[in-house]
Amino acid sequence: MITQERLKEILEYDLLTGLFTYKVSRGNKKAGSTAGSLHKTNGYIEITIDGKSYYAHRLVFLFMLGKMPDDQVDHINHIKEDNKWLNLREVTASENHHNRAKNSNNTSGTAGVGWNKASNKWYAAIYVEGKQKHLGYFTDLEEAIAERKQAEIDYSFHPNHGKQY
Repeated sequence: MITQERLKEILEYDLLTGLFTYKVSRGNKKAGSTAGSLHKTNGYIEITIDGKSYYAHRLVFLFMLGKMPDDQVDHINHIKEDNKWLNLREVTASENHHNRAKNSNNTSGTAGVGWNKASNKWYAAIYVEGKQKHLGYFTDLEEAIAERKQAEIDYSFHPNHGKQY
């Protein structure tokens, strides 16, 4: 496991841009060049140090606080490669789920609201602690959205939950 001391020997971190840069030349990486690359399948920045790969958003915590996060790291604005210090927060899995982007196949424009063909009505639902809570069926889309938004407040969802950036 990498230490803060070793990390700071190798990399510099700019908390305003969220970028790590090499302090010294390492192999084909020149001093001053940006460290890391986009992981092909998950979209996070990955940095290899001493033969081991780390996600940049986790290294930010080590660099800034001297320890890796105990649980998960949330990118508040949902942009996985945006590792600015103010965009990151340590969270539990449940808290992280409370700040998810809207699904790409969403048709209502609001997370947790959709059209139910069988009832010919809009429905609202929310996931809390891994379980779906049905909030009701509605003839009016705005009523379904209002019910879902109220549930997000009631269950302490992050204000960015369901937004697309």
